[in-house]
Amino acid sequence: MWDLTAVALETAKLRGSSYADARLMHLRQRDLTTKNGQVGTLAQSESIGIGIRVLASGSWGFASTDKLTREGIAECAAKAVAIAKASALAKRGDTKMVDEVAFIDSWQGPLQKDPFEIPLDSQIDRLLKADAAMRSVKGVTLTETDMQFRKIDSWFASSIGSRIHQRKVISGAGIAATSFKGSEIQKRSYPNSFGGQYALAGYELIESLDLLRHAQRVAEESVALHSAAHCPETTGTLLLDGSQLGLQIHESVGHPIELDRVLGQEANFAGTSFLTLDQLNALKYGSEIVNVVADARLAHGPGLGTFAYDDEGVPAQCTDIIKDGQFRGYLSNRETAKLIGLNRSSGTMRTESWNRLPIIRMTNISLKPGSDTPEALIASTDNGIWMETNRSWSIDDRRYQFQFSTEIGWEIKGGKKIRMLKNPSYSGITTEFWNSCDAICGKEYWTLWGTPNCGKGQPMQTMGTGHGAAPARFRNVKMGTAFSGH
Repeated sequence: MWDLTAVALETAKLRGSSYADARLMHLRQRDLTTKNGQVGTLAQSESIGIGIRVLASGSWGFASTDKLTREGIAECAAKAVAIAKASALAKRGDTKMVDEVAFIDSWQGPLQKDPFEIPLDSQIDRLLKADAAMRSVKGVTLTETDMQFRKIDSWFASSIGSRIHQRKVISGAGIAATSFKGSEIQKRSYPNSFGGQYALAGYELIESLDLLRHAQRVAEESVALHSAAHCPETTGTLLLDGSQLGLQIHESVGHPIELDRVLGQEANFAGTSFLTLDQLNALKYGSEIVNVVADARLAHGPGLGTFAYDDEGVPAQCTDIIKDGQFRGYLSNRETAKLIGLNRSSGTMRTESWNRLPIIRMTNISLKPGSDTPEALIASTDNGIWMETNRSWSIDDRRYQFQFSTEIGWEIKGGKKIRMLKNPSYSGITTEFWNSCDAICGKEYWTLWGTPNCGKGQPMQTMGTGHGAAPARFRNVKMGTAFSGH
């Protein structure tokens, strides 16, 4: 593999590049689903190729190929340089990057059981048993299960001398039960919506989720929601479970701190950002107990944003985003770090595949835990609503005004959960919301949630991100009922 990346770098240099990197990737994936007791998806695929990125005449060029011969790679590298030189004709100024040292290393993510070594029959059987348990509950209309695995090998080489091999295995699974009654649809998911929970781990994650044990409860709640009261229209105390808070972090913290959005270089899918450069070290983003980090290190946890080096060869780092409520940092790469005067990239360049340019992506954007317990949060709340498991979300293109709905809510009176609520939703303004946070649960209630389907870029790239969160409480939040019909 290193011989092939060497051909790319040598050709790029001969053609006139001032910098080049080559990323050879081998990707394997397996997708399994069931629906109403039948196998829906049973797919396995793999892909291998190389992406070559060069800086020539002060501009970027990129090309990729799956022709992994010396001739094929040399041709691809020459094309990347030609694209860079053509781009330079329209440049406003030369592209510059902060310095980075070379690394020669090999790293593998945590893994106990390789999911690609587990028989398909065994994996399908696990899903079908959970599916059957959900279907056994009267009133359930639709049952769905999902299991996904990814194995990614990458060989990164750059003209500064880096040679980095990384191997990651990503696993995930989830179940969902949906109940139709008249014009109303109610759904419950476990362990999270939109496919479940995902992590940098092997089949041991699937076993730990114990889908079968939760299947009946999930189904029963989907049916029971039809008889529940609507979430009242009110402004008051909101308590969020960790999975919903993870998505809140993703949308109202993670996207707006991407420095390419801030600088106007990227606006696809999620728009730009309200976090203009003058806000850095000046904005009171949240209350004093709000501390958010961007942490790609394995020490933070086996998240979908965990690695040893990003796709520019920059080591994984922990960056303070919000510290004691104050806005402290962005997600940067070598180029944007240079543009705003940073000494080093924060190491967030990532790519979906060998045929895509790396772009700034979230790593693990996590809210640090506090010291409370869910029981203490509820007991100290006179009137409030507990919401869990995301159902839908909407946020403006600057990531400032938002509305979220969840699958289920619970009304709290006198420090106790008193009844189930259906179709709960809440809305707010990002900074007002985070400044209203007055309690966060402790480390034992903190989970590093995996979001496997974050879209960004043109052409679109789907990337996994991680969001660590524990249940938390927010005051003076506008809440109400979301529509749940067909």
